[in-house]
Amino acid sequence: MATTMDGPRLNPKDGPVKQLVVFIHGYGADGQDLIELGAQWRAFLPNAAFVSPHAPDRCLQSPSGRQWFPLYTRAPDERWRGAVAARPGFDDFLDAELAGHGLDDSNLALVGFSQGTMMALHVGLRRKSAPAAILGFSGVIVGPEHLSEATARNARGQTPPVLLVHGDSDDVIPPDALFMSADALGGAGIPCQWHLSAGVGHGIDGAGLLQGGMFLARSFGLRLPG
Repeated sequence: MATTMDGPRLNPKDGPVKQLVVFIHGYGADGQDLIELGAQWRAFLPNAAFVSPHAPDRCLQSPSGRQWFPLYTRAPDERWRGAVAARPGFDDFLDAELAGHGLDDSNLALVGFSQGTMMALHVGLRRKSAPAAILGFSGVIVGPEHLSEATARNARGQTPPVLLVHGDSDDVIPPDALFMSADALGGAGIPCQWHLSAGVGHGIDGAGLLQGGMFLARSFGLRLPG
């Protein structure tokens, strides 16, 4: 199925594209919100292309922004229904991007923020083949009771590596969401690393950014700089 989803892009620092990092922005933002993270990770990922698509729908509460799915009540079942509905279109986008670069899911990393983390986990864990990495900032897993559907595996039969990063002062998605998500993933046999950023609210600090960049490089099997 063709997709019209698009957003800002960054080309690799060096040479041909060997990895693809897809940013998934939060509720009320758009693709511009995260794309500059790619510039800060180029030292870790010199051959990676970065793309940060705009979610397909206008945000109900912030018309200048976008949403992957609506949030009327912010109830868990609403998040689950929304992620399920948004998944096919995003899967189509990922398939098209990988094909355009001549890559497969073993060269793909999904990086989400807030609602984007919900999408990264929901979609990444259900791909036909596991992505190389799933990195989620300031988010939460949706539908933990449905993790039996999370069947994505790589060629070695392994689940995708997951890193969750959260601020301990987040008043939008409380830091307890980090531990709930990690416990749910572990209970489903999906190992999860996590990092809690001290004094950070609903955002990304330098320590979280560094942890994320190193995690992506290791997940792609790259040597860390320095």
